[in-house]
Amino acid sequence: MLKMFDPTILARETVRAVVNRRPLPIVSTAIGAQWLEPGGAFVCVKKHGALRGCIGTVAPTTPSLAEEIIQNAVGSATLDHRFAPITSRELEDLTFSVDVLGTPEPVASLDELDPKKFGVIVETQDKRGLLLPDHEGVDTVEDQVAIAREKAGIADREPVALQRFTVTRY
Repeated sequence: MLKMFDPTILARETVRAVVNRRPLPIVSTAIGAQWLEPGGAFVCVKKHGALRGCIGTVAPTTPSLAEEIIQNAVGSATLDHRFAPITSRELEDLTFSVDVLGTPEPVASLDELDPKKFGVIVETQDKRGLLLPDHEGVDTVEDQVAIAREKAGIADREPVALQRFTVTRY
């Protein structure tokens, strides 16, 4: 029986490699067709339940979803401007989640959003903010949109285009 591919293990092994200055994992074709297709993904790292890093892509920037996960795991460990880079002393205290994004679709009104089911993208001509779905403490559409606006530096009254997307969370 084949063992199912777990993208959180790929994220963890990538962060271990980066922190320990070893080569990144190599993507095998044996992982399954879904992971070899291009796609957007977020990799989030938590330490004792608190966010420690989260980087992602809405649309693919690499040839495969597995490579996207590797790239975003590296970013989560080293490039999230909210945190210092992850150190080897922290590795055993970290947990990982991977969100694979569905294709964003335009939204005409807030009534089409649901913060538990959909992530949201708010966008102006030059700024874009995103919030993944089902965040603890984000219970209303208004909260979700406000946080996405804040992340992008978009003022409350500034008009925005809205998009929603689904995720598969691992």
